[in-house]
Amino acid sequence: MSDEALNCEPRRAARAGGREARRAARAAPLAENLRPVRAGMSGGQYKPLTEADVQTIHASALEALEVIGLSQAPQSGVEILTGAGAIQGDDGRIRFPRALVEDMLAVAARNITLHARDPKHDLHLSGTKVHYGTAGAAVHIVDPITLDYRESTAQDLYDAARLVDNLDNIHFYQRTMVARDVVDNKEMDLNTLYACIAGTRKHIGTSFSDPSHVADCFDMLYTIAGGEEKWLERPFVSNSNCFVVPPMKFAEESCITMEDCIRRGMPMLLLSAGQAGATAPAPIALTIVQAVAECLAGVVYVNAIRKGAPAIFGTWPFVSDLRTGAMSGGSAEQALLTAGCAQMHRFYDLPGGAASGISDSKLPDMQAGWEQGITNALAGLAGLNMCYEAVGMHASLLGFCMESLILGDDLLGQAMRLVRGIDVTPDSTSIEAMKEVCLGGPGHYLGSDQTLSLMQTEYIYPAVGNRMSPKEWNEAGKPLLLDTAIARKNEILAKAGNLIDPEIDRALRKAYNIYVR
Repeated sequence: MSDEALNCEPRRAARAGGREARRAARAAPLAENLRPVRAGMSGGQYKPLTEADVQTIHASALEALEVIGLSQAPQSGVEILTGAGAIQGDDGRIRFPRALVEDMLAVAARNITLHARDPKHDLHLSGTKVHYGTAGAAVHIVDPITLDYRESTAQDLYDAARLVDNLDNIHFYQRTMVARDVVDNKEMDLNTLYACIAGTRKHIGTSFSDPSHVADCFDMLYTIAGGEEKWLERPFVSNSNCFVVPPMKFAEESCITMEDCIRRGMPMLLLSAGQAGATAPAPIALTIVQAVAECLAGVVYVNAIRKGAPAIFGTWPFVSDLRTGAMSGGSAEQALLTAGCAQMHRFYDLPGGAASGISDSKLPDMQAGWEQGITNALAGLAGLNMCYEAVGMHASLLGFCMESLILGDDLLGQAMRLVRGIDVTPDSTSIEAMKEVCLGGPGHYLGSDQTLSLMQTEYIYPAVGNRMSPKEWNEAGKPLLLDTAIARKNEILAKAGNLIDPEIDRALRKAYNIYVR
């Protein structure tokens, strides 16, 4: 071997070693503050409503509360609301003077934190900070291989929670499906709560099918939290509460549940879920008016019970396909509705949530991709604090797909990158890197220090999405996206265990009929 060859060997090794070191550095987990996307990044760039539009909707909502009001409040609610200054008419409807609404808006909770059992997953709801998560009450599990729909179980609920716990871009887990194998409703509420908490340390949302179930469910929560005081310090479960039945009626049992939960320190999602063209008006703007009016009634209700109680302004209107009357949660009109509602949340400076990722498709296919992508992107860009039903939901909320959680994690990462936007700083606009490359440099930026330093912090990469060239794809055996998602799902579930302390778990299984294995 020549001297020249010998002299070249160490240089090649050094270069290779340098590349390996850089690859290792890139593979290492990033500090949370350096990740290209993370929970709570600020949106608000997209505004489908003008300032005049927002004012018009606000004025119409106040008029609706004064003139129409809401019917069918429970007796306890009548006493709470009239005691605060609402007026019950001879027709039994509760009407809300403008001054009362404004007074309650002034004392309503802002900048709230939805706690998680692991503090790193706490959700700070203020301004236009965006968080994506699940929700829904699907009654079927979708099998994308057999194309079958089967009834969902408590075990499915637990498995979905375990997946969410291991997917970075899904920030909270609200109950996704109904445990159809649990026949007794009280046992179903208890098993729903258990399955969610056992599966994830992220913030959890649940609902109760009857007010009489609340006390036992809180006993379970106190046991898991380490006592009532510990629960009150960090309430890690919120109540998704359909306190209204649109149009403009209170849901009596849900209101009683709400009253109890507020007094026990549980954060509240005030959920108004009208359907445009059916239980809400057909015009998109007027649908928002009704949702805002109903949720403003909820703000009065909550703060009449306890001023400053944490509550999310859950304007959650859906869209109808007016040809059939069926719900169309993946439509462009749904995306506009959600974004418009996000603007109203900002107008009131209240923490807000709405639906953002429903698909009308029965399977995780191209239709599901465009529907989930458009609605989630617009919700995030509008600055919606809590984007519910963002992943997993098919058949207009009737079906839930585990593989869609895996695929949706990639989708939400891309949506959150849109939310982050473009960083314009002195460093990011300096032409020094251009000078180095163009004036005597290599003529490209592939190996520049700036490129390498920004690979992980400026760019996000899909975990299952395929960016191979056709040649690489062919050489890899032509992998299909769904197969990759299934493999990742199975890998997560094989490792993810029960997150309830074993001693506490034994106590819970002794006290309650737990269906989760």
